[in-house]
Amino acid sequence: MKKFTKIAAVAAALCLGVCLLAGCSGSNDAATTDANGEGATTLIVGLDNAYPPYGFIGDDGNLTGFDIDLATQVAERNGWNLELEAIDWDAKDALLNQGTINCIWNGFTMEGRENDYAFSKPYMHNEQVVVVRADSDVKSLADLADKNVLTQVDSAALDVLEGDQKELADTFAGGKVQTVSDYNNAFMQLESGAVDAVACDLSIADYQMAAKPDVFVKLEPLSTENYAVGFAKDGDASMIEAVNKTLKEMYDDGTIKQLCEKWGEYGISIDNWVLVD
Repeated sequence: MKKFTKIAAVAAALCLGVCLLAGCSGSNDAATTDANGEGATTLIVGLDNAYPPYGFIGDDGNLTGFDIDLATQVAERNGWNLELEAIDWDAKDALLNQGTINCIWNGFTMEGRENDYAFSKPYMHNEQVVVVRADSDVKSLADLADKNVLTQVDSAALDVLEGDQKELADTFAGGKVQTVSDYNNAFMQLESGAVDAVACDLSIADYQMAAKPDVFVKLEPLSTENYAVGFAKDGDASMIEAVNKTLKEMYDDGTIKQLCEKWGEYGISIDNWVLVD
């Protein structure tokens, strides 16, 4: 298991924190008192720190990303402390159930996982797509027969290619999709020619293509889905509702539009935002 990176991010707004304390403290161990014993709620977000543009290490060495900005705003508006935990993605369920983190907020697909987590409302539309090099002879999903296709371990793309699109994956070289620890590695292999294609989230594809528009192109979608914030199955219902309410308020007051514009060059678009009511 990797060591965690912890960043204490947001100071509690005292008045609002007092108002929300009773409603947001719950059975999950991750909702903790602060160092001064004031009893402020702490939102501990588990994330993959190599998942741009939702959560990644910026040029300054600090965690950054669209979802981190969302979580920061939500914590600030609710008077919560915020801690960001860069986790071993394979260990996310154990960490969530142990209370080491109290949510996964990191471009987290809800479809197919509804029975395993308590989710916020979906906030961002997403697709699973396949990216190839621009000079590739692969022009459609059908052309992936006998090709080396790579995706991230324990990803939504892997779920799709082992589920609804298994017949397609059966045609790949080796009879299945290959896996790697993170998408940055996957796209390095694609660019070098070590693999023929990468299956990933639309946002990841758009980010990579925005960075190298002449290098990569994407094929038609494998599936469509939505991102949501994932909590433990018995997670704090009042915290989940506060997240929903605050994201809606952020959409109404224009904050979401501003954040989408901030991350627009990384492939984020307000057109894909779905939490509007």
